[in-house]
Amino acid sequence: METVSSRKSEDMYGVVSASKIIGEAVVNRQNENLGKIHELVVDAKEGHVAYAVLSFGGFMGMGNKLFAMPWKAFEFSNTENKLILNVDKKRLEVAPGFDKDSKWPDFADRTWGDGIHKFYGFEPYWKSQNIR
Repeated sequence: METVSSRKSEDMYGVVSASKIIGEAVVNRQNENLGKIHELVVDAKEGHVAYAVLSFGGFMGMGNKLFAMPWKAFEFSNTENKLILNVDKKRLEVAPGFDKDSKWPDFADRTWGDGIHKFYGFEPYWKSQNIR
C-alpha cells in the first residue's frame, strides 16, 4: 500500500486543500525565493482557483507587497514542497501590487484581470475557456 509520504508531489497536488497551499514557498526557475502564497482567490461562479496572492519583498514579513498572480502561472515542484513561478525576480519587482491592509483589487473585474494576465503573459482563463 502506498503511503502519502511515498507519493510524488505532482500526484498529491491533483486535488489539495487550500490550507496546504497557503503559506507554501514560491521560487522561480532560477530557484530564487519569490515569497509565499498569502491567499487563494476562487472564481465561485466558474468553480476553480482564479488567482494566488503572492507575498513578496520586505524583511522578516514586514513591508511585503501582495501580488495577484494568475493561477495557471504556477506549477508544483516534483521534488519539494514549493510552487514554481516562471517569473523573473526583476519583473516581479515592477509588477502591479497592493498592500495587505489597503483595498484589494476587485478580482471579479475582467478589465483588471485582463491587465494582470497580460502583464504575466497568460491568456485570461475566462477567454481560453470561452467563459463570459
